[in-house]
Amino acid sequence: MTAGAPDSDSRLFPARPFVGASIAVIRGDRVLLAARANEPMRGVWTLPGGLVEAGESLAAAALRELSEEVGLPAEVIGVLSPTEIIVRDEAGRARHHYVVHPHAALWRGGEPVAGPEALGTRWATLAEVATLPTTPGLVDTLREAFARVAAQGTDRAATTGGEATA
Repeated sequence: MTAGAPDSDSRLFPARPFVGASIAVIRGDRVLLAARANEPMRGVWTLPGGLVEAGESLAAAALRELSEEVGLPAEVIGVLSPTEIIVRDEAGRARHHYVVHPHAALWRGGEPVAGPEALGTRWATLAEVATLPTTPGLVDTLREAFARVAAQGTDRAATTGGEATA
């Protein structure tokens, strides 16, 4: 790398976008959210997720991140529309740039426990999510996830453990 050239692995003022995967775990009429422990957007509610590792599929990355962040298993039922997150500084430079590929999934049991990348977790309805500080595009992603579960015709999440708690 030449002097003054951006570090291609830096998440701050990156030379390229980073690819991430997230997972919308549906349990009845609720979705699992995690409050971000790290910047950018510390304390904001979002889906469990993180960067995809080299050689890892998007779905495998989403499931790994779910396990690492909140210690839960899930069953992926489909990929959702990607979300692009660009945070700019005062001069308009891209401070952070992520392309996140969310997945719809069904809850397979257990209760979430916040790991080091999450300040907390909660199960929330879509109406509750709309009142929370969230990452950009989260409500639209969740609408798509709930629609994907409904289209499957078997909301097994509602029959594998009863009502969720926030």
